[in-house]
Amino acid sequence: MNIVGKNVLRADAAQKVTGTHEFAIDGKVPGMLWARIVRAPLGHARIVTADTAAARAVPGVVSVLTAADLPTPMPLYGSVIADQPLLAVGKCRYYGEPVAVVLADSDEAASLGVARTRIDYEELPAVVTVADALAADAPLVHDATTAPGSNVHKQYEYAWGDVEAAEPACHTIVENTYTFPMIHHFALEPFSVIAWPEAGGVQIKSPVQHPFLLRRVVAECLKLELSKVRVMATSIGGGFGSKGYAKYEPLAAYLAMRTGRPVKISTSLDDAFVTARRLSATVHMKTGFDRDGRILLQKVDADYLMGAYADAAPRITQKASYVSCGPYRIPNLKTVARAIYSNTTPSTAARGFGMPPLNFALETQMQMAAKSLGIDPVEIRLRNLVKRGEQLVPGDIPADGEWSEGLRRCADMIGWNDPLPPGTGRGISIGIKNPIPGSVSNALVKLHADNSLTVAVGTSEMGQGACTVLAQIASEELGIPMDRITMIMGDTAAVPFDVATAGSRSTVTMGNAVQSACKDVVRQLEEMAKELGLIAPGEKLQINGGMMSDRQNSLSFNDIFTRYFSKTQGEVVGRGLYKGEVVAGHPLGGLSDFWEVIFIAVKAKVDPATGKVSILKMINVSDIGKAINPLHCKSQEEGGAMMGLGHALMEQMIYDQKGRLRNGSPLDYRIPTTMDVPWEMDSSLVENQDGAGPFGAKGIGESGAITAGAAIAAAVSDATGVFFKDLPITSERVWAALSAEKV
Repeated sequence: MNIVGKNVLRADAAQKVTGTHEFAIDGKVPGMLWARIVRAPLGHARIVTADTAAARAVPGVVSVLTAADLPTPMPLYGSVIADQPLLAVGKCRYYGEPVAVVLADSDEAASLGVARTRIDYEELPAVVTVADALAADAPLVHDATTAPGSNVHKQYEYAWGDVEAAEPACHTIVENTYTFPMIHHFALEPFSVIAWPEAGGVQIKSPVQHPFLLRRVVAECLKLELSKVRVMATSIGGGFGSKGYAKYEPLAAYLAMRTGRPVKISTSLDDAFVTARRLSATVHMKTGFDRDGRILLQKVDADYLMGAYADAAPRITQKASYVSCGPYRIPNLKTVARAIYSNTTPSTAARGFGMPPLNFALETQMQMAAKSLGIDPVEIRLRNLVKRGEQLVPGDIPADGEWSEGLRRCADMIGWNDPLPPGTGRGISIGIKNPIPGSVSNALVKLHADNSLTVAVGTSEMGQGACTVLAQIASEELGIPMDRITMIMGDTAAVPFDVATAGSRSTVTMGNAVQSACKDVVRQLEEMAKELGLIAPGEKLQINGGMMSDRQNSLSFNDIFTRYFSKTQGEVVGRGLYKGEVVAGHPLGGLSDFWEVIFIAVKAKVDPATGKVSILKMINVSDIGKAINPLHCKSQEEGGAMMGLGHALMEQMIYDQKGRLRNGSPLDYRIPTTMDVPWEMDSSLVENQDGAGPFGAKGIGESGAITAGAAIAAAVSDATGVFFKDLPITSERVWAALSAEKV
């Protein structure tokens, strides 16, 4: 078919651009109750009394529930540990935490009921920053943690070589502390879920990235069998990780089963700010170099601020710090990373899964070392990049690409050696990320008698184009045109198990499962044809356009079906499984399937009078193995780079000392707009067919968000001579730094 490698347009594109595509927030079910949340107005407070009488009196309000109305002990949920209650019990732990819920026959009545609910609080000291959380006299967010008497949920350590013994051999040591702010995902679709009771269980319709993971979490929370929980993942109107794990689904499921009616919980864009955020971090990094700029040692202390509940944050901390070496050859390394509770919005997965803070620190270290040693920033990276087949992290897969090729291409595309006018600078950086290790994906492919195809996968479509790419893989394998392929995605009652739509894994892991299922279909067709005597045993067969051919015969799939199944015609069901390598004792549970690597170069102009940074040019080069759909690949990386631009220059959630979020709205929280995008942007894909996925593909989509910030910071430093260690690099910070230099 030669459909792989082509820029096939997405099947849902027209609906999305015309506004006719249906999302979960648009959904309604007959007899549905509307649920609205009463939220805590303080970061940390004891709940004293709750007066719901006025809310209950609102016409249309069916019920108002607080923790006192729910079971004891309170049902808890969470993907890593179950520590988050359906409603706050005894005290609230973050600004915006759900403390009550109003159920009504209309959204208007539910909203009015929220406004008339009165809850009294006794304010408690709040923990807002890493320093707050680690202070000797810090208030405890949770009374019980893995480190008693501490806000540290868990600590992770990785080490090889001997950092202390290597230090005397260092010619130059770069040591700094970096901060990365709290950042909101800012998806255009707010959080929304509909749940309804069904046959002693519950059905849930939600824009969730991981339907099978959500099924497990809800089942455990409500003490249900997995078979009693059905999750239907709707199209996702932007998630970037925020919709990966359970948010309001356990509460909606509980309310549906309690009332016996469908329940819809919808939130506003403002509510989204107090629902999920990216982990913030403080990173202390010490990197030692020899005289030629080769890294001899690195010591990392990374403190990740999780928020009030764990969500996925412990796993993010563990997994990101595992690759604190970046893409570099570091013979001696020691990393200590801590996941820390605070009285802030719970953090969750976000594009890059914890890597942006570490990448910003490491790539700035490389930039500083280059300047100190008088080595070109590209050259110092080339001297330290691992080569294909060389071990990166001991005990894991070796480097699976010629990464120096990508770095050189990126430098050439930005015009690395071209002269620059005053006030303009260039920066370059490398990002790396590992996918979910040891993961499992299953796929079903049904070949129908009319040469049409149904592909059933647990992958969620969230704008990344998985629906199109997986169909391209099936089309290539079976020779069936794209317009004859129907995708079924994300319904736990209709598709086989998949771990998650995350970690840039779907093209590789689910793609392999789809490819395997297609090969299973071909195997069955061969057996059918041979049983009927239509194909000679031992003949090599060709599949194309719904036809199976050997040197003498050419048969359509329909011919085989008709003769084999007679009038019923039947169908052939192919099953595919991809299972990553699980390794006992491995800190992450298994080996990486591939390394996701990107190179970004930036040319930036800085206005010394205002501190404003303008991105003149941005280059993205991705080591992708094979692009199943090149347009999708470039769009994903450029979209990720724009998120990284926001991290670098403007985005931050601002809390006061009482733990109240002060800029939690689309009007107050600054994100990149069309006025902020680079004046010129270009992308390139390194395709050496060296990936673990179908046709040699690797995952893509997150790495732009990982390292764009570091490249921008390097360009600003090149333009100003000032190294910035705290993100975002706002105009105010740049102006203040330049003004201080003049004094």
